[in-house]
Amino acid sequence: MNNFIGKVVLITGAGNGIGRATALAFAQQGANVVVADISQADGEETVSIVKQAGGIARFIFCDVTKNEDVKAMVEATLYAYGKLDIAFNNAGIEIEQCKLADGDEAIYDKIMDVNVKGVWRCMKYQIPAMLKQASSSIVNTASIAGLGAAPKMSVYSASKHAVIGLTKSAAVEYGKKGLRVNAVCPGVINTKMYTRAIHIEPQKEQFIKNLHPVGRIGQPEEVAAAVLYLCSDLAGFTTGIALPIDGGSNAI
Repeated sequence: MNNFIGKVVLITGAGNGIGRATALAFAQQGANVVVADISQADGEETVSIVKQAGGIARFIFCDVTKNEDVKAMVEATLYAYGKLDIAFNNAGIEIEQCKLADGDEAIYDKIMDVNVKGVWRCMKYQIPAMLKQASSSIVNTASIAGLGAAPKMSVYSASKHAVIGLTKSAAVEYGKKGLRVNAVCPGVINTKMYTRAIHIEPQKEQFIKNLHPVGRIGQPEEVAAAVLYLCSDLAGFTTGIALPIDGGSNAI
């Protein structure tokens, strides 16, 4: 996948987990990586990790719930590198643990603002810049919760279904203009979010592993590998898909 040499890659939610792993993977393939995150400390740590590995990266603060932040993020990328080839819209939250009728409207609004409107905002400003390239690629982070039900996470599930809808629609709208748009749908991945959940309820660890037919949870690097494939020339005939990376969970 060495076709990333000299490419400009913008990643939101790149301060840790899947975003960080993907930033490092792109940089190792020769891309110029823009690390965007709401946490400056986490984002700058990712940049440091990338640079220590010999890659090129820079940090841009971005709160995807703020229109002006997203617009400024894309403008700063273009100012720094003159183009935008690839975007990985990965920023998202998971803050819900109750049945639908017990839900809180404020939490509903927050989840939708980050997970759905955040992706919409990013694509709104990324797409005009990316259409200036002969070919370009966007990958959005959805979830296996966007491919089915997620008990006690109904709003999160709805938000990820919506991300897939945005992805498929944009893929159709811009396919003839050289822009491919896909989504990845991770299962449970070994991130800080997972670690915090297991710390609170350690008894759930084995149960969660058993949800995946392969008998374990996924690693951020495994999602990163899928993102790189979808953005590579090898996937040149692939657009509008929602790719499960879930250890077989979606097959059950």
